[in-house]
Amino acid sequence: MIKVLVVDDSPLVQQLLSHMLSQAEDMQVVGCAGDPYEAREMIKALSPHVLTLDVEMPKMDGIAFLRNLMKLRPMPVVMISTLTEKGAAITLEALALGAVDFISKPKHDLSTTLLEYQEELLEKVRLAASSRVHPHSPPPQIPTAPEGKLKNRLVAIGASTGGTEAIQRLVTSLPESFPPILIAQHIPAAFSASFARRLDSYARMTVIESQGGEIVKPGMVYIAPGHAHLVVDRRGGHMFTALRDTDPVNRHKPSVDVLFDSVAEVGAKSAIGVLLTGMGRDGARGLMNLRQQGGYTLAQDEASCVVWGMPGAAVELGAACEQVHLDRMAGRLLQLLKSD
Repeated sequence: MIKVLVVDDSPLVQQLLSHMLSQAEDMQVVGCAGDPYEAREMIKALSPHVLTLDVEMPKMDGIAFLRNLMKLRPMPVVMISTLTEKGAAITLEALALGAVDFISKPKHDLSTTLLEYQEELLEKVRLAASSRVHPHSPPPQIPTAPEGKLKNRLVAIGASTGGTEAIQRLVTSLPESFPPILIAQHIPAAFSASFARRLDSYARMTVIESQGGEIVKPGMVYIAPGHAHLVVDRRGGHMFTALRDTDPVNRHKPSVDVLFDSVAEVGAKSAIGVLLTGMGRDGARGLMNLRQQGGYTLAQDEASCVVWGMPGAAVELGAACEQVHLDRMAGRLLQLLKSD
């Protein structure tokens, strides 16, 4: 039985979340806290397995509480955020601090529309209960770039749950001259632009949310927008980004499989595929396709994943040339890209 503590200053939200969670036979709501101080005492008394945590609360905001919690008693947390630019920025900070995942609550008509999120909430609480909580830690030391120029290649990265932090740790460890990177991260459309801006503020490379049609060039990172599949096209000797507004693949849009398949089609032998933490199987088949077409493929190892679903599926399929710890991923990429 998964014991859940609901932390939210709104009695209505407490009531709705408790009702939604109580519908699951494998979950028990052990309490509701209206502020972080009350939550702190209830955690000590009730030992919940998972917290749902609102961002904006009186006395202490959710981010400050989460920061303290991850230092003193790390545990799985699912953030309850709003689909706004401010909500996106705060939620991304929470994920960087160690929150496992988030769901977005509507801004209006909570009693009707929040119930539409029930299946997503139950799925993410179950996932959080089985995840590996990695307390916030300083990024790894920047690996020493090998002497000589880096090979003119393309790197494609896919991720889901735990991926925003994994991507940040990886990309911020890469030099400004690194080959172009295309990224498919499962993220809502309202959050992808904020994710790109946040990553750009930390990275040496230039990070943008792709609008489609950009020429793919070194020193650039292209993030898939949350409303479309990101692919790469080859035209006139150059590679360009493109967006496809087609159906979700593996329930996701953007899909990692779609990105990897497009790279396999236009330039597999000069590409490296990287599959990071995430729930499900999206990216495993695409990584296998990339490997079979001559690309080199890496999967994040189980020990450093929040959820080993996607990389685990790729390893099971035989799609990964190597399994690599997240903190060694940047160094391994630099070794692979060293010019002879």
